[in-house]
Amino acid sequence: MNRARIFPTIIAGSLAVVTAIVGGTITVLDDWYYSLQQPAWAPPDYMFGVIWTAIFAMIAVSGVLAWEKAPTRRESETILGLFALNGFLNLGWSFLFFRMERPDLAVFELIALWLSILLLIVFCGRFSKWSAIMLVPYLIWVTIAGVLNYQVVQLNGPFS
Repeated sequence: MNRARIFPTIIAGSLAVVTAIVGGTITVLDDWYYSLQQPAWAPPDYMFGVIWTAIFAMIAVSGVLAWEKAPTRRESETILGLFALNGFLNLGWSFLFFRMERPDLAVFELIALWLSILLLIVFCGRFSKWSAIMLVPYLIWVTIAGVLNYQVVQLNGPFS
């Protein structure tokens, strides 16, 4: 690995790990969560950790690829800002769903998260096709999570 790649890799990897750790601390699988009716097609709980680990790794790689290819400092900073916004929205969903126990509000927040991923794909894709491709599984997973979240609301609502 050359020197030019070390700094972005450390930053992207560190931010992905911090976001995953904070998200993990927000995600509480307690009596409330286990009392929720889940759709029959819901993945088993252990799969969420496996899937999120793979997705966070791909997000970090995507960030490095886009950052390396950004032609100007301003575009590099925009990439960082978009990834930071996305991380904030990712954590916001966990906070609404698990800590506030408001899957109904989490559905709306998830729409903002989904749009932030789409924006990342479009913006990063201008500089690196592979950066954009690495984010597609994230968009697919958040789409699945959105449908799952919506069905949890349908099966268990209203929430207050």
